[in-house]
Amino acid sequence: MLRRSVLSPARAAGVLAATAAAALLLSGCTPSPAPSPSPSVSASPGAESTIPAAPVLVPDGTAEENLPVFTATAEGIWATDQRGFGRAYIDALISAGFDREAMQVTQDQTTVGNPAESLQFSVRWGDDECLVGQVGPSTGQVVTAVLPQLAEGRCLIGATRPIDW
Repeated sequence: MLRRSVLSPARAAGVLAATAAAALLLSGCTPSPAPSPSPSVSASPGAESTIPAAPVLVPDGTAEENLPVFTATAEGIWATDQRGFGRAYIDALISAGFDREAMQVTQDQTTVGNPAESLQFSVRWGDDECLVGQVGPSTGQVVTAVLPQLAEGRCLIGATRPIDW
């Protein structure tokens, strides 16, 4: 004989409440409708982009004012296959408007013919300051600074090579 299960009214109310709670919780798991696309704003044809201007030499400026063009020039050579050659930096600085007579550069090879670990180049600026750059495997990047001049208007310590080309 089969017996039919009958729920008491209290038990039926509990089951109904649990089912309603589960339904309510699960309804929060359904994905919400995708947002409708909003109109996009495009630049007007006459709008100008803001591309920073390349630094330029300021002949009557300070060494600090000319450091950006000195640095940009050195970084331009560093980005090429000429990065290990002092002449390339000097030629580029001359092309940028710096005075050849105010420049110094160290050797780009060791005494046994290996590439130098560090190459320095400089431009004397006025009576008191120098723009100094250093590149090479030891730095891994272009390093530039404004430094005070040394004795006799020199910028670099030690032996430098003649700029006679």
